[in-house]
Amino acid sequence: MYVLAADTTTPTGSVALLENEKLLAEFNSEAGLKHSEKLLPAVDFLLHKFDLKARDIDGFAIAVGPGSFTGIRVGLSTFKSLAYASSKPVAPIATLNALAWKLRLPQARLLCPVMDAKKGEVYAALFESRGSQIAEIVTQGAYKPDQFFSLLPARRVISFIGTGTDIYREKIQKYFGDKSRFPRRSLFIAHEVGILGYKLLKQGRGKNFLDIEPIYLRRSQAEDNL
Repeated sequence: MYVLAADTTTPTGSVALLENEKLLAEFNSEAGLKHSEKLLPAVDFLLHKFDLKARDIDGFAIAVGPGSFTGIRVGLSTFKSLAYASSKPVAPIATLNALAWKLRLPQARLLCPVMDAKKGEVYAALFESRGSQIAEIVTQGAYKPDQFFSLLPARRVISFIGTGTDIYREKIQKYFGDKSRFPRRSLFIAHEVGILGYKLLKQGRGKNFLDIEPIYLRRSQAEDNL
């Protein structure tokens, strides 16, 4: 099964082509908020590299948020169009799930993606690695940092990842001391989006492009100004 996956929810944009769970190629770019300029050329590059057309892709996987409202819309509109044109299903993947999946290691049990949400908030959740799956044990949401960190178990080792981890590292260490871990991982997640997407598509849980919805977790600034 060929899966084309992408993440445009953060400045670290990426596109990946997978065969089942095997990564064939990945295009990564610190795109800032210029995903609209880079996404389709990256898709074209990867497909051309393997002499594929959109109709040859068996399913699509796209990060649907949280993150940049503009980035989410760019990714969704592009992949909905590809899915419509090829009549193939789409697997929507939460950005926080993909970040947590990047942390899966035998010794890592509690996985905590923390994204900078601006306005003094973070998009965050806590996951537990359970065999070949991860389980969400603190609900995904937009939190004040202290509010979120107070929900986490202080006596267990927790691995952190994400843009919010860098910004609030001192606060994390204040809460969790030597129980906090900061594994070196890139923040490009198209590969992880593809793996999680493949699992859904393989189970027949891909969706029609019309049924794909973004995960914003809070209102946009434009909506707040109404």
